[in-house]
Amino acid sequence: MSTTTSSVPASTGAPSQGGVLDGLNPAHYNPKNPLLLLIIQMAIIIVTCRLLHWPLSKLRQPRVIAEVIGGIVLGPTVMGRIPGFNHSIFPNESKPVLTLVANLGLVLFLFLVGLEVDIRMLLSNLKVAVSVGAAGMILPFGLGAAIAYGLHSEFKDDPGTNNVRFGVFVLFIGVAMAITAFPVLARILTELKLLQSSVGTIVLSAGVGNDVVGWILLALTVALVNAGTGLTALYVLLCAVGWTLVLVYIVRPVFIWILRRDGSLENGPSQSMVALTLFLVFASAFFTDIIGVHAIFGGFLIGLICPHERGFAIRLTEKIEDFVSVLFLPLYFALSGLNTNIGLLDDGIVWAYVVGVIAIAFFGKLAGGAIAARVNGLVWRESLTIGVLMSCKGLVELIVLNIGLQAGIISQRVFTIFVVMALITTFATTPLTEWLYPLWYQKKLAAWKRGEIDWDGNRLMTEDPDDQTDGKKDTTQAFCINKITMLLRLDSLPSLFTFINLLGGQYEAPAPKVHKAKARKIENIAELEEKSETLQASASSNTAKKRPLEVDGLRIIELTQRTSTVMKVSEVDEFTDRDPVLNVFRTFGRLNHLAVSAGISVAPEDSFAEVLTTRAADRSSELLLVPWSETGAVSDPQDHQTTSPENRFTSSVHNQFIAKVLGSTSCSTAILVDRGFGGLERTLSRSTSMHSIRSRKNMDSIFAPVTDPSHHIFFPYFGGDDDRLALRFVLQLCGSVNVTASIVHIVFKKDANIKVPELTVPAPAALSPTTGPATRRDLPRGLSLSNVPTVAKEDGQNASSEVASTEETFFKSIVNSLPSSTADRVHHERIETSQVLQYTLVKAREELSGLKKNAGDLLVLGRGGKEHRPYIRQELVSILDALGQPSGAGAEVRKCLGDVAEAAIVANIRASVLVVQAGANAADKIVQQERS
Repeated sequence: MSTTTSSVPASTGAPSQGGVLDGLNPAHYNPKNPLLLLIIQMAIIIVTCRLLHWPLSKLRQPRVIAEVIGGIVLGPTVMGRIPGFNHSIFPNESKPVLTLVANLGLVLFLFLVGLEVDIRMLLSNLKVAVSVGAAGMILPFGLGAAIAYGLHSEFKDDPGTNNVRFGVFVLFIGVAMAITAFPVLARILTELKLLQSSVGTIVLSAGVGNDVVGWILLALTVALVNAGTGLTALYVLLCAVGWTLVLVYIVRPVFIWILRRDGSLENGPSQSMVALTLFLVFASAFFTDIIGVHAIFGGFLIGLICPHERGFAIRLTEKIEDFVSVLFLPLYFALSGLNTNIGLLDDGIVWAYVVGVIAIAFFGKLAGGAIAARVNGLVWRESLTIGVLMSCKGLVELIVLNIGLQAGIISQRVFTIFVVMALITTFATTPLTEWLYPLWYQKKLAAWKRGEIDWDGNRLMTEDPDDQTDGKKDTTQAFCINKITMLLRLDSLPSLFTFINLLGGQYEAPAPKVHKAKARKIENIAELEEKSETLQASASSNTAKKRPLEVDGLRIIELTQRTSTVMKVSEVDEFTDRDPVLNVFRTFGRLNHLAVSAGISVAPEDSFAEVLTTRAADRSSELLLVPWSETGAVSDPQDHQTTSPENRFTSSVHNQFIAKVLGSTSCSTAILVDRGFGGLERTLSRSTSMHSIRSRKNMDSIFAPVTDPSHHIFFPYFGGDDDRLALRFVLQLCGSVNVTASIVHIVFKKDANIKVPELTVPAPAALSPTTGPATRRDLPRGLSLSNVPTVAKEDGQNASSEVASTEETFFKSIVNSLPSSTADRVHHERIETSQVLQYTLVKAREELSGLKKNAGDLLVLGRGGKEHRPYIRQELVSILDALGQPSGAGAEVRKCLGDVAEAAIVANIRASVLVVQAGANAADKIVQQERS
């Protein structure tokens, strides 16, 4: 019997598309479909770098530290020791794809670095920048060349090197020692708030020149390595120089002409211009690569030729930066970590070179930069700070090292030595700078340079003549606020402008003008001017001279990890000139005869309070005016359509910002909670439908002019420093003819006279004709025990009547000394009651009914943070419960604004609320004036 054996041929059909459902391993590298493993690699790298950055950010370390350490952790030093990890996740076959994607991102990143470099900064500080930059390069370059002899002798036979000539090796080591990481340096200066200081300006200007020269030397090194002969290297260098000249003198003018025609310089880059720019980037990278210079130099050159006028570079950076910094850069620096093997540092000689490289890189930069800065007239501490900052290596050093490793100039062991050096010098920059140049020293040095103090801190300036008084002012004008710093927020401009306009008081209308041609027919122009001057002099002699109101506006922009925000700091002067909010503020000041100044500060969100209070202190302001956010956001939202007023009082970040301002400021502070002050009432948006959206689109929003420009103020006076300042402030506001005020001195008396009428708070349903407190979406929802106000037992038992003779005397002396021009607009009274808070709310509802179509009413309250009034807290608990909102506006709002202000907010008083806190200086002045 014969047996027939048939073999089944291998399947020639299409490969399975079932993926994991067919049992395929997604982590297995498939050359025909490398995307799956690439996604896994990118996810692991990005997540690892983000997790490492969180603790390092608390130490104020740049992100590059986390990215390099993440690569080291994923490489052979740590995770690579796990059997099968590198073979499964980072197999050698997959590294070309990962390297390709990382290098593509590197070209884009070097383009962003070029965009960040502003040659105008170098030219504006040319002398000191050139001297500091040159000394900071020459000394470490020379010391690097010295240690290069030992490195070349010891490690020239390591695997991976191409036996390059010693001269090329010396040039590369010198560049690696001398270069400064300009992008990381800019971020460190911004984080430390030094970018606008003399130290920051010098370091950044020197860093620009250092960066450009370093890349040129590195391009020369790469050209020498890639060239077969010296003549070829010369041709490569000439081609690179020629291409640079073509870009500067041919491509740049044409590019700017196209941008002007397209309108991208004025309005930001359009999508077509972004595409054109990226085409230029990759075209330049292609050319520099084919002539023997690395592709990254092409991208860097295009960044250099992009214009910075009208913020074009910043806006272009905003279009690209997130994709590059979030996705591409972690891949590149993780690859650096994968090529770093700490295990290669395995003997004493190698570690001796590690210490030597670190010492030369740090002390060479420190000595060169510090000596050059000292020669230019800076003090030693400033000079040493400049030297420490110039020693920062960061990501630029890693790019240089990777190029050297790929070109075979250095081995993996030397690469690891220099990576350790880059990590340590970058990590040490921030703490050493904070130690050498702390904030207290910066303030002392600035005052010394202005001539206000001697070197020992003794004050030299005499008393401000503006503070001297002739003793003839009435009591209400003895303390008047004339210098104000306020936080400019886009959503609060109407109320801020209205408020400042009232403080500015009245000004005389200018004399009618006569055309000069008409004036000749009447009389001689000189005679007319003489008469006009005589009339003006007589008019001014009849009116008391009034010190003009000085208002300083500060807009704060959040500093993020984005390159564009750092560029805004470095170009803050130009950015300030074109900022729409500041320009509106300046125009408002000119039209209303106010002395105004405005500025922009870019800072991390957790430093907003410090920046604001420091600005007020530097300006010697008498009042810091802070508007309460309309949306609960600390900074201005980029897209107002995505914000909601529901978070107005529930945002913990904003509440903490207000608390920091109140706790750290030295001058008096006022918090303005706007509810239509200026004529535009803010209401919570209800649910919308498509029908309502279409209806709004078909309607023209027409705002009728305010026919009644008046304001009414209600101020309950309880006593204390805050209330005393608030009383004077209310009377100062009443200097405007459009302001009337009701001032009630409320005295707590447990057994109040029975003639006082019974006052009850309206039921919750009566708070609004359509909605009750349950629909107040800007308040905490539900019952939260942590937000419910508490009363101590001893407070409840010992609450007694409070009648202070000093408060009685102060109140009477102020209100009885009102000038006749103001007395007709101010009504004052005194009331004794056992229901202080309840009376305040009902009286406020009566005075500020909201029925008048005026320009907005105001409830002024003293914060009373230092006063102990247990009877108010007892009433607050019962009133909040009666209003159906036991949690009130939340414990944080209560801490910021006080019990009375919280009750007014929850009770939905139809008026804006101004909470005043007296600063230490204001309280002292009031006490001194009372004694005098």
